[in-house]
Parts: sequence; structure tokens; C-alpha cells
Amino acid sequence: MNQYATIPTLPGGFPSFPDFAPGEVWLVGAGPGDPRLLTLMALHALRSADTIVHDALIDPRVLELVRPNATIRSVGKRGGKPSPQQSEITEQLIAFARAGRKVLRLKGGDPFVFGRGGEEADALAEASIPFRIVPGLTAGLSGAALAGIPATTRSTNHAVILATGYRAEGHPDEEDWEAIAKTGQPVILYMAMSRLETIVAGFMRAGAGPDLPVAIVASATLADEEIVETTLSAALRDVRAHDLSAPAIVVIGEIAGLGNKLRTAMAGAVP
Repeated sequence: MNQYATIPTLPGGFPSFPDFAPGEVWLVGAGPGDPRLLTLMALHALRSADTIVHDALIDPRVLELVRPNATIRSVGKRGGKPSPQQSEITEQLIAFARAGRKVLRLKGGDPFVFGRGGEEADALAEASIPFRIVPGLTAGLSGAALAGIPATTRSTNHAVILATGYRAEGHPDEEDWEAIAKTGQPVILYMAMSRLETIVAGFMRAGAGPDLPVAIVASATLADEEIVETTLSAALRDVRAHDLSAPAIVVIGEIAGLGNKLRTAMAGAVP
């Protein structure tokens, strides 16, 4: 059995886990990658479901936690590569549920943070399919934290912006990066690597200084994680120099400059 597969003994009085009933769909967040960052509820779902429909960025060790004989189906969507349409994925979830399966829709991070979980929940509600939401650690916040980058500190910012480099089909392809930059608040970006040149240009037009700290965390929490701390003016050069690619989160703002100091003092990223 996988070393992560056993649910720990819980103290007396701890609420029991809900039953995963046939015909239900659970939208579950798998966290940023490392299986040790799964929630107990996510682990319960993995050990209970008989059909798992998962995204591309799920660590293979997470899929080792499923019950024996469970059906595992990948519907991973990766930019620029052939992948199922969102409507096709939703149709599969509904069909499996109507066939009496215990359906786990497994997503990296949190299903409601740039994970299309809201769209799928809406479609399940329209189809009268019972569902449950199991939040997960979202990669933007947890990946940054484990790289020593706090989302907020009292001396740097009173807010933080979570944004994605891509818009849904049918929406304008350009975010108003100048308006975001003018808020003066740090930004944590998902799915932004291929849009980084446009984003940097928008910040520059808004008057952001060339020395504004930027941090890129590629493959957050995994063995091949790479962290690059740079500046707004040097970000594109350093991405090329380190050959960084997706998946990665990009942090722009004063908080991005705190990581190196904090990482030096940290005992480790995870227990």
C-alpha cells in the first residue's frame, strides 16, 4: 500500500466523514502537488470513489491512493495540446453519476480557484445531480507560502490579487494588466508563463518600477520545483536563462522579495 494511503486515527469527538453515495459527484481539490498536502476529506474521497475523473497536473502518487478496481480517467486540459472540451467533461460526470457511480472529479489545487469547479457544479445542479465540494490548497497561495513568500504582511500589503493569464473562450484575451498594476497590491498569477511578456509590459506601462520584485515558482511542492527570484525588468530574461515552463505561479510585488530570506531560515517546505 502507498505510504500515504492510510487515514490517520482521529481523536475522539472528531466529526466522522460523510458517506460517498452512489450517484454523487464530489469536486475535490488535490492541492498543489505533493500528496502530503491533501486534506483528510480528499483522502477519504479517494478511498471511497469508484470512478475518478482527473486533471493533467495530478501527481501520480495521488492516484495510487484510490480504492482497488476503481476506474481512473484522465481528462487533462493542457494549453496547445489536444484535450477534451469542458462540455465533454461535464457530460461524462453526469453520465457516470446517472449510472450509479461514486464519481470523484479530481482537480489540482482548489476546484473553485481557476479550476472550472464552479462551471461543473452549475452543470451538475442543472442536471439534478447531487454533489459535494471538497476544497484543496490552492497552488498560488500554498506554493508561494512553501517558497517562503507570504501572501500578505502588515508592512507590505493589505490585499492580494489572484489572477489567471488566460480568459475563458468568448471573453477578451487581454486582462487589463495596467489597471491591476495601478492598485499597488501584489499579484499572484496562475497559468501566466506564456503571457508573461504581455503582463510585464502592462505593469511597465502602468508605471511599475523595473526593480519591482518578481518570483516564479515552477512545479511547486514537487521534487523538480525551481524558484527564481528576479525583478520586473529582468523577469523575461531570467525565465529564458533558467528554461522555466508551466506549471508555474508568478508573484509580482514586494512580497516576492521576501522569499529568499525566509527560505534560508525555514526547516523545510513540508514535514
